[in-house]
Amino acid sequence: MELIEVADRGAGPYGVAVGADGGVWFTLVHAGEIGRLAADGTVQRYGLGAPECGPAVIAAGPDGAMWFSRMRDHRIGRIDADGTARSFALPGGDPGPYGIAAGPDGALWFTEMTANRIGRITVDGEVTEHPLPVAGAFPSLITAGPDGALWCTLNQADAVARITVGGEVTVHRLPTGGTAPVGITAGPDGALWYVGIGGGLVGRITPAGEVTEYPLADPAAKPHAVAAGPDGRLWFTEWGAGRIGVLTPDGRLDGHPVPGEGAEPHGIAVAPDGTVYAALERGQIARLASAQG
Repeated sequence: MELIEVADRGAGPYGVAVGADGGVWFTLVHAGEIGRLAADGTVQRYGLGAPECGPAVIAAGPDGAMWFSRMRDHRIGRIDADGTARSFALPGGDPGPYGIAAGPDGALWFTEMTANRIGRITVDGEVTEHPLPVAGAFPSLITAGPDGALWCTLNQADAVARITVGGEVTVHRLPTGGTAPVGITAGPDGALWYVGIGGGLVGRITPAGEVTEYPLADPAAKPHAVAAGPDGRLWFTEWGAGRIGVLTPDGRLDGHPVPGEGAEPHGIAVAPDGTVYAALERGQIARLASAQG
């Protein structure tokens, strides 16, 4: 595991994603900045003109730019490969945008934690919002599914929701109370995979709603985010344990401890070549070669 210094501890690397330009883009949630890690290890940081905006989750957009949530000033941001950034205000008070992902319809889809809604924004900035049928669900991360719909975790409802591009929502309750799911990703097997920060588990849910759970050896590991690799492995951050976890296609769980104290791994992404990147809140990006799994 290679640890790359990208910011001071107070800046707070949080979300991470691989861009179409090959760069590894990350949010600095406490500094109000977006960073880019190049293949040669060069780091660039871009201010957003609003240090308290709280950029959280970042994703590659359909337009070649990176899109991200600004959870503290309730906007959706966009940044080009050259660092040019802009943002779009969300209607309806203080919705608390958090998770964001490109949808199959050429738009970005995002969660509104405090407003209990799922939002959609076009690359031109047009916003549509869809309320969730479960009160106080606290929608968290979101991903495009294998079935042409979007899937998101409902952290406070112990559930996973499916939303069509037309706005129709179906809620699937999870079998373990206190799961508190956060991360979710589409797997290579036609299912969705999520991690339960409260339940200490990795879960698999089919588009039909069938659930299989894989409890972690450390129930207090607090798995936060999950990403699928090109070889079928699922990679996830264990925020509470300071580890990068992996689940192999044959159901074997393993983990890679992050050296040092206070790593606090949050976001995770896997590049097309299988290299794994995790954002460590103490100011680093962890990089694991695909062979380390």
